[in-house]
Amino acid sequence: MPSTFTKTFDTPAYKGTVTIPLGLYINGEFVDPVEGGTIDVVNPATGKVVTSIAAGTKADIDIAAKAAKEAYKTSWGLKVPGTQRGKLMSKLAVLMEEHIAEFAALDALANGKAYNTAYGKDNKGAIAVMEYYAGWADKISGKTIETNEKKLAYTRHEPIGVVGQIIPWNVPMFSLSLKVAPALATGNTIVLKPSEITPLSALLFCTLIEQAGFPPGVINIVNGYGSTAGQAISEHPLIEKVAFTGSTLTGRKIMEAAAKSNLKSVTLELGGKSPNVIFDDADLEQAVKWAIHGIYYNHGQNCSAGSRIFVQEAIYDKFLDQFTEQARAIKVGDPFSPDTYQGPQVSKTQFERIMGYITSGQNDGATVHLGGKQVGQEGYFIEPTIFTECQPNMKIVREEIFGPVACVIKFKTEDEVIEQANDTSYGLAASVFTKDIDRAIRVAHALEAGTAWINCSNQAGISMSFRGFRQSGIDRDLSEYALENYTNVKAVHVNIGLRL
Repeated sequence: MPSTFTKTFDTPAYKGTVTIPLGLYINGEFVDPVEGGTIDVVNPATGKVVTSIAAGTKADIDIAAKAAKEAYKTSWGLKVPGTQRGKLMSKLAVLMEEHIAEFAALDALANGKAYNTAYGKDNKGAIAVMEYYAGWADKISGKTIETNEKKLAYTRHEPIGVVGQIIPWNVPMFSLSLKVAPALATGNTIVLKPSEITPLSALLFCTLIEQAGFPPGVINIVNGYGSTAGQAISEHPLIEKVAFTGSTLTGRKIMEAAAKSNLKSVTLELGGKSPNVIFDDADLEQAVKWAIHGIYYNHGQNCSAGSRIFVQEAIYDKFLDQFTEQARAIKVGDPFSPDTYQGPQVSKTQFERIMGYITSGQNDGATVHLGGKQVGQEGYFIEPTIFTECQPNMKIVREEIFGPVACVIKFKTEDEVIEQANDTSYGLAASVFTKDIDRAIRVAHALEAGTAWINCSNQAGISMSFRGFRQSGIDRDLSEYALENYTNVKAVHVNIGLRL
């Protein structure tokens, strides 16, 4: 029988007690892993172990996939009308809302993000996504195709079956909802692996699934390492699709495993090195504020972070002064303090990775204009960092750092900055700041990215698609477009008068 974890929070931001099971959630119940084993969950604000969760492996993924397949055949999929699927999803959203403070506390504890961000952004967003796709569940439709009077031709959008999902640690509950909701709406069953770094909120989510009325086996959540549980999802023959959000390197491995097994389809939302282009006619005050949000939101641990900030030379000095002033004013500290904007980086590994990039930038000749050091002696806190004198070939300009590190780069002309902005292997997002609407639209169209923001940054909308070009991903999250990831289109031809 799996053990439980109880945490009493007595903080300025949240006071309460949360209890969650620590086992694997398979076929409607919490179970111990077949091979035993645990994974430590660490509080990044202190570097100390909070608890240990059950570690699933290939054997557990196999059990979960079989449970999901049985549920798809007997109690979900086309056996349950879209109206009913939508009602269950709406009920689940209501339960998530009732427990939102607990979700936020667990994410702040394991991830290190500010509680107010976890509550007001991540978990509010997760609930909104679940509600949005609940509304789509009874609107999955095909088309009638005009052929001739002796033939009826139409298409059906059918669920794929069992889908595997692997989510990241930077926005735990939002990522979970982002994957689970469209898959449920279209009638699929799920085997999901949360990040082993931030698994606690997913375990709380598991306790709500049965309450919402979902049959056993429809949603299975198996914690484990990527190299074992994640690999097993990518390879399992009963899993016919895998959706992943994370690094480009891991995305390549998942795509390879999917191809080598049953050639399952893949959706990949991967890394980014997003440009933020600020022209000299921009509203400087607003451009600075949005640039701060673009790179330092969520501690810089954001796939669409505007980490390459291109500023036209006429306003470069003014921008840098104001940007530096606001970056210096960012409150770095306890995630449960009401005025904290930036907590610790998520783990020691991530902390060391970011500090390694800062050292690399210095060694390559870039100037640390602000920050670049650890904050305090405990936990994984890093100062908001600004590099200047950056060159296109530097690692800090070319590679995704995934931390609070900005490169501020001077440019002269529109053509020059478009070329520099597009000089990347990624293509997730981009921002443009200018009062000239013609230039705004022209440059937004010229930037090679799946999302372009004009006079704002990091403003995803549930009803707008989100995806990357190049090595930033395959297929889309969010909006109606995401539903296409979870259906097979069947063409049906009905003979109503053709004779041989």
